[in-house]
Amino acid sequence: MVSASDHTRGAATATQVVPDRGLAYTVLGAPVDVDRILEAVTGHLADARGLEVTVIVDDIEPLLAEHGPETVSELLDGLRLRLDDCRSTVVIGCSFTERTAPSAASLFDPADDVERMDHALAPALDELRRNDPTTFGYVRRHWAEARAGIERCDRNYPQAKQVHAALSEPETTPRTLGTALSGLVTLGVVDTWSETVGPTRYDLTAYRPTRMWAVGATLAAADGSFDD
Repeated sequence: MVSASDHTRGAATATQVVPDRGLAYTVLGAPVDVDRILEAVTGHLADARGLEVTVIVDDIEPLLAEHGPETVSELLDGLRLRLDDCRSTVVIGCSFTERTAPSAASLFDPADDVERMDHALAPALDELRRNDPTTFGYVRRHWAEARAGIERCDRNYPQAKQVHAALSEPETTPRTLGTALSGLVTLGVVDTWSETVGPTRYDLTAYRPTRMWAVGATLAAADGSFDD
């Protein structure tokens, strides 16, 4: 495990090894960069030959904030290269803060890359589940299609059927997608346009992509926590 967060600033690099429990823990002092993290990981691999290895790097938020997503991509590529010959799992910890949320969302797929998500949206999702379980169910099942439709739609104030038309081979219908979109309105991802008569129109100029990412990541990583 390599600790590279803001909490370690000013500390010298220190490593502790617990042989009986198969744990090596390295704390990196500031400044933290890709080379130092990779060096810390590489230093432990020689003692782990033939073993199944789990590498945990936490927290990369300072690295992302100071150096940008390209540097984090460099770190991920470096870890893959060094662990290519090992039976390994890599876990990356990243605080989802205001300053790095857009970059984190661009690096990690909410459905495939996130194993655990602690976000302030969780209570709002749970409230939606309790107050309107039908809408919650559609959000839970179709958030990815709703996200794709919103981001592909070229209208500022579309109806659900127009968002749906932007999708290719959708699982949803305009009605079910509309229900999912209404749930996203409740969750603060997008707004409705009030100056309309008839079917609801959605204000895509108010779309919050990082909040959408957080909704998807929280649901994908929920592991049954929203089940009754």
